[in-house]
Amino acid sequence: MLRRLSIQDFVIVTALDMEFEAGLTVFSGETGAGKSILIDALSLLCGARAEADVIRAGCARAQLSAEFELTEPARRCLAAQALDTETEPNAIQLRRAIDCNGRSRAFINGTPVALAQLREIGAFLVDIHGQHAHQQVLRAQVQRALLDDYANAWTLAEETAHAWRAWRAALDALRRAADAVRETQLEREQLVWQLSELDALAPAPNEWETVNAEHRRLSHAADLSAGLHGALDALSNADHALLARLGAWIARIRELAQIDEALNEALAALESAEIQLREAVYVLSHYSRRVEPDPQPLAQLSARLEALHMCARKLRIPPGTLSAEHAARRARLAVLDAAVDTDALQTACTQAKERYNAVAQRLSNARAQAARTLSAAVTQSMQTLAMPGGCFEAALIPLPEGNAHGLEQIEFRIAAHPGAPLRPLAKIVSGGELARIGLALAVIARSVNPNPTLIFDEVDSGIGGAVAEVVGRLLRQLAQRQQILCVTHLPQVAVCADTHWRAAKERADGQTVSDIVRLDQSGRIEEIARMLGGIQITQTTRQHAEEMLRAGK
Repeated sequence: MLRRLSIQDFVIVTALDMEFEAGLTVFSGETGAGKSILIDALSLLCGARAEADVIRAGCARAQLSAEFELTEPARRCLAAQALDTETEPNAIQLRRAIDCNGRSRAFINGTPVALAQLREIGAFLVDIHGQHAHQQVLRAQVQRALLDDYANAWTLAEETAHAWRAWRAALDALRRAADAVRETQLEREQLVWQLSELDALAPAPNEWETVNAEHRRLSHAADLSAGLHGALDALSNADHALLARLGAWIARIRELAQIDEALNEALAALESAEIQLREAVYVLSHYSRRVEPDPQPLAQLSARLEALHMCARKLRIPPGTLSAEHAARRARLAVLDAAVDTDALQTACTQAKERYNAVAQRLSNARAQAARTLSAAVTQSMQTLAMPGGCFEAALIPLPEGNAHGLEQIEFRIAAHPGAPLRPLAKIVSGGELARIGLALAVIARSVNPNPTLIFDEVDSGIGGAVAEVVGRLLRQLAQRQQILCVTHLPQVAVCADTHWRAAKERADGQTVSDIVRLDQSGRIEEIARMLGGIQITQTTRQHAEEMLRAGK
């Protein structure tokens, strides 16, 4: 139950603090006076998205807070989110702050939370039936949700959806396996041919690069040999070889260094150069013995390169990947040779379908029983909502294979007049009839699984007269089981309230602001008289208002 609501700098409300009680509470006032602002504030406190335009003009931020009586489902939700329930064990505080950039912060019992957490806890505290909610009842998914809610079958509906997804997943796996079996034979034949080529070639890892490098070396053996012999002659073999001349100069510099030690650094560099040259001569001499031209190894390497290139061309792969592709194709063939166990998949698919049918049938049974009760209850309500002789039916239309929502489609049907055939709700009702049917469904469905606080925002639009009086009594009857907040423009509804608030606009500092006040008995008489109509409120109007208030009790 909602205990308190505090609003600051929100739309056209400067500051407002309200306390609520059990029973039926109504809000009335002229159009645009701010009645629905309270509903908007509660929607935001329950996790609705916020825009910057909800902040009162000229203000930096809007502040909203509400205190609810803590119900057991809400307590469990708080515990699941590891939020505090110890500070006030019988109450829960929701708070929302929205700045001028549209950013907002949310709090539960003083702890910062995400909007998703606020929405989750709000679902256990408030059920808001908006101005156009009755139009939503034309949608198939809303009709299904209403019936499942009335049947208290949400758990069964979730189990059915889960079983359906499991069955479809098993069926998809079976179909993929069957397709794979058909495609495997062609792929396997191709792999066998490819592996026969690769097995005959037997490419080694990195062979393409290694053979290419050796082939390049042997192809230029004559050039390499001539160049090496020339270099070796210049360095060490000729009469005026570089090493001999360098050795003579090192001996001379060594003598000079005895005269001036400053030459020792240059001497060390020359000695190091001599050592490096001798090492180079050794390496070149060793290498020169390997590059003597020999046509036989070169021919063998050329043949190997040609074989590698031709195989890669057949398989349409780079020659450097032959060894890796050889291993990959061998592994793929092993996978294909492992038989696909379609029998096991078929068994799993059959079992999944049986599980779906079992849980979906339980859901169908619950829906069928609830549909009979709901149809009778709505039909009875229609008789008092200016639709005498009308009939309502929640029909269950079987589906050939079912779907994620069960074995049937839910369709609300109505016969608005005696003797008229039942037809889908969307095809025959007028706006006023739809509003009345929507209200009857809302009241009846919530009477089975009530939320602590149920909010109607001008749910009585499109009706009047005696029907409005019946609506007021319906709301008052429902308010005996749960707290009802209702924005209304009908005096017949307002007189049934336990508590009455009036919203009014006024000008302050050049701005339009809304003021919402709780009415005492005399205030209620004046407000009911205003709602009855007329520019001038006469004594007769006030007497009529008093009579309506007495009758509303």
